[in-house]
Amino acid sequence: MVTFTLPSTLHDMARQHQAIIYGLLFRASAEALQELAWDPRYVGGKIGMVGVLHTWGRMLNYHPHVHYLVPGGGLSSDGREWLSARRTFFIPVKALSILFRAKFRDALKKTGLFEQVPAEVWQQAWVTHCKPVGKGYGALRYLAPYIFRVAISNRRILKVADGQVTFRYQPSGCNRWKICTLSAAEFLRRFLQHVLPKGFVKVRYYGLLSPSYRSRLPYLHALLDAGESTPEDCPHEQKASGSAPQCPTCGHPMRWVQRLRPRSRCPPISLLSSAA
Repeated sequence: MVTFTLPSTLHDMARQHQAIIYGLLFRASAEALQELAWDPRYVGGKIGMVGVLHTWGRMLNYHPHVHYLVPGGGLSSDGREWLSARRTFFIPVKALSILFRAKFRDALKKTGLFEQVPAEVWQQAWVTHCKPVGKGYGALRYLAPYIFRVAISNRRILKVADGQVTFRYQPSGCNRWKICTLSAAEFLRRFLQHVLPKGFVKVRYYGLLSPSYRSRLPYLHALLDAGESTPEDCPHEQKASGSAPQCPTCGHPMRWVQRLRPRSRCPPISLLSSAA
């Protein structure tokens, strides 16, 4: 999972121009991550990404950032090979931070907002984070609620009385709940700053996971499941290679039929009896 955070110096501008700044946050971070992944020193291929915009902290503070869930590898330039990343290393976050900052700066120059940004913003370190999350199921469970969840759920609100709102929260890295009490006006201010512009898309797909690649997902599955075999229903890859893969036993052209998934039920009793 790779995370890109917008520096606090740009928070006021982001509040005032949410559609523009959030759009640039997505675009600059996605371009930086994909460009660095193409480097043969790291992945050396085309990666896929699912990005989710998240704007709030645990106390409803303003903290715009994007989480990307990225497969641990990419597709080679000729489309014939899956290139796995190293188990505990994907890309260097320091280089990613510099590239992300540069792309955001260049994109902001085209919006007419660039002159409002202090010059020191482009000299400070921007925060990026990258960590392995195993097979990704845990990361998906973590990100999925943010697609439809609002900044705070009703069950976290403990009390509304005397013009004040009391709610509970868990500080980062702590398993204990803490209590926060705000005036009603301050609570509403914090809550409303996380309401997205009408029609803004907060979940976006890039690279191998973009809509244009969805028809080729069976081919990617085949690469992961069967090495370098090329499915017959992926004409783009076959045209690039000129022929279908050969069976290592009989030498005839191979044809991809379907992916077989394991059954959840037990074998028939008759089979168990015969095996015994």
